[in-house]
Amino acid sequence: MRLNILKLINYDEPVKNGPRTHEGAPARVLTAERALRRSVLSCMLWENEFYEDGVEIANRIASLVPQVAAERVAALAIEAREQMKLRHVPLLLVREMARHASHRGLVAETLARVIQRADELAEFLAIYWAAGKQPLSGQVKKGLAAAFVKFDEYALAKYDRTGSVRLRDVLFLSHAKPLDATQAELWKRLAANELATPDTWEVALSAAGREGGASKQAVWERLLHERRLGALALLRNLRNLHEAGVREDLVLAGLAAMKTDRVLPFRFLAAARKAPQWEEALELAMFRSLADRAGLLPGHTVLLVDVSGSMSYAMSKRSEMNRTDAAYGLAILLREIAAKVTIYTFSETARLVPSRRGIALRDALDRSQPHGGTNLGAALRQLEWECVLYDRLIVITDEQAHDTVGDSRGRGYMINVASNRNGVGYGDGTHGWTHIDGFSEAVVEYIAELEHAP
Repeated sequence: MRLNILKLINYDEPVKNGPRTHEGAPARVLTAERALRRSVLSCMLWENEFYEDGVEIANRIASLVPQVAAERVAALAIEAREQMKLRHVPLLLVREMARHASHRGLVAETLARVIQRADELAEFLAIYWAAGKQPLSGQVKKGLAAAFVKFDEYALAKYDRTGSVRLRDVLFLSHAKPLDATQAELWKRLAANELATPDTWEVALSAAGREGGASKQAVWERLLHERRLGALALLRNLRNLHEAGVREDLVLAGLAAMKTDRVLPFRFLAAARKAPQWEEALELAMFRSLADRAGLLPGHTVLLVDVSGSMSYAMSKRSEMNRTDAAYGLAILLREIAAKVTIYTFSETARLVPSRRGIALRDALDRSQPHGGTNLGAALRQLEWECVLYDRLIVITDEQAHDTVGDSRGRGYMINVASNRNGVGYGDGTHGWTHIDGFSEAVVEYIAELEHAP
């Protein structure tokens, strides 16, 4: 098996002849903690990326955990879940912590913190037993028990799915103690498979088309009329709504009314690509989501966006989003919140992008040049003589440069949107780059906080 032949790398030691990106550029030798961060914070666990497969990434994460202090691993797991909104890789980090005596003391509190959806209780056990069943440690039981009490009947019923591990299994194995008599009665119904069926859109649609049941069109229209679809569910299902023949006025009303405060631009871009007939309404909703963030970055920001071929790869096997969606979404976000922005793309060369907003900016970025190689070093040199004065330079990329990448001139940020082992763009923030992994709104807020710090 591949797991048994993977050669583990000590990231604290130089690699012979120096590490390289997948395209051949010299990369930085990283500490174990930095290597773990770059593999974790953009990771869709066990999903293949353009250059590396998911098993390789997961094994690298597992090998790095014991090389990093327990409190730093725990903090990274919490950051990945709460700031970057990742679900599976925080569970893997805690599972690997449970293997090592030096890390086990923080397992319970970290596990209870990162489990934020009821199905993650069972998913953690599936990860724990991936290589074969074994007894749960005391810390794991304690963490699962502490997490279990968070969830009400709706959450438990919604996520009590058929699988190798059921929620009742977690309940029995963790020996969780109910908070009160009401919760004790709820858990009895869970154990007896007698929870009330939740009225979710998934349940309603699974019943659609059965004998005597409503059509999918009728179910979708009822859900829209009753405002039962959350923002992400609505965005992800726009194509399904169209194919079911749902009335357009209901769809447009749903988009106009949905809460957008926690939805990032790349979600709207992915939805617009799948449902272009509603692009105008999606753009209006996207602008609503950004309305209260203006002026977050003062001065002149230069943004350099990677449009090389590897950036067009899907984020995950089941995802309709590409890494370009993440990059373009961050570009749209920066256009709205920065005082002044000049935007370039790079692939074989650097290209200045017209001053546009929203969907029009996405189109300008995508059509700016062919999606070929990753000549980041050359693009930076070109940009330096074309754009003389700026307050900050932000690069959005998967970092797999073909040519040598030097230090930034002045304040520079390298935002990495992939989990590849080696990368460029590291420094101390004064000499060289400030390196940031991941693609949530947290990266922009981090830049603002860093610059405003005394």
